[in-house]
Amino acid sequence: MAADEPLVLGIETSCDETGVGIVRGTTLLADAVASSVDTHARFGGVVPEIASRAHLEAMVPTIERALKEAGVGARDLDGIAVTSGPGLAGALLVGVSAAKAYAYALNKPLYGVNHLASHICVDQLEHGPLPEPTMALLVSGGHSSLLLAPDITADVRPLGATIDDAAGEAFDKIARVLNLGFPGGPVIDRLAKEGDPKSIAFPRGLTGPRDAPYDFSFSGLKTSVARWIEAKRAAGEEVPVRDVAASFQEAVVDVLTRKAVRACKDEGVDHLMIGGGVAANSRLRALAQERCERAGIRLRVPRPGLCTDNGAMVAALGAEMVARNRRPSDLELSADSSLPVTEPHVPGAAHGHGHAHDHDHVHEISKDNLYS
Repeated sequence: MAADEPLVLGIETSCDETGVGIVRGTTLLADAVASSVDTHARFGGVVPEIASRAHLEAMVPTIERALKEAGVGARDLDGIAVTSGPGLAGALLVGVSAAKAYAYALNKPLYGVNHLASHICVDQLEHGPLPEPTMALLVSGGHSSLLLAPDITADVRPLGATIDDAAGEAFDKIARVLNLGFPGGPVIDRLAKEGDPKSIAFPRGLTGPRDAPYDFSFSGLKTSVARWIEAKRAAGEEVPVRDVAASFQEAVVDVLTRKAVRACKDEGVDHLMIGGGVAANSRLRALAQERCERAGIRLRVPRPGLCTDNGAMVAALGAEMVARNRRPSDLELSADSSLPVTEPHVPGAAHGHGHAHDHDHVHEISKDNLYS
């Protein structure tokens, strides 16, 4: 870790996790997370208004915790990065507003970055600089995507995506049908280890010869599993929860890994990066490793804690933006709930400085008091 590498704080509030990370170059110094998942659990899913309020309450304490953990002062930072999209609009607004306030108060450049590109870039914190191009399979509650990234800061190309339910969304819905609570991914992963993945032949969506080779569909699988369970219950039979969990999980990870390896072969890329919350799934990691080894592809998967939403991934992409001299965002940066993955970050206008210098004449005394 060199002292001249960019020191960047990242803020992530796209869903129900208030994440604040601090990195220097590709070295992780702090990863503070405040989760509101327990609050949402009784509703069976994330409630946007509750998530926004939780972010508001957690923001300043989480930032202060990250700075303390990293052993740095706010004025030492070289930039502030924040997820500006995609995600829940209200939740994103809290993070973007906080980042703008800190960037202004500290007179630091601001970088509004893409949530999906951040999930790819976080792998640099564990396995070093990303190869170029990088092939990435992103799987989470809201996204299932195959992406080719020749340059993570400026050039991310979608090869395929889910046409209905994302993988994580399907896990949550099947967990609900099985009365396993929310979130569904961890509990299904745990129960599946005690079940037989070959006991029930659930369908593999979009795997026919005429189907889009890199797109995903889990809606039909979800319906098939739900109907199978309903039929068992209607017949008065006990539902073999562990076998259902294992067979359902196998159907999901089979399709994800099969399409990802095919994309690597078709594009001539000799490695695969997997990110997003579902990348924490133990069976997905094991099957991906098995298939990649067979195909001569090197697999890169961050540790589970860096797969779920966190501020470290935002800081990692922000540090890369600083290192490559990408133009900062303006203080007029807004949240964009549908920010396309083809926009890894939201640069400011070419004529602007993109940070606090634009507004130095306003509230100088207040600025000095904020971080004296």
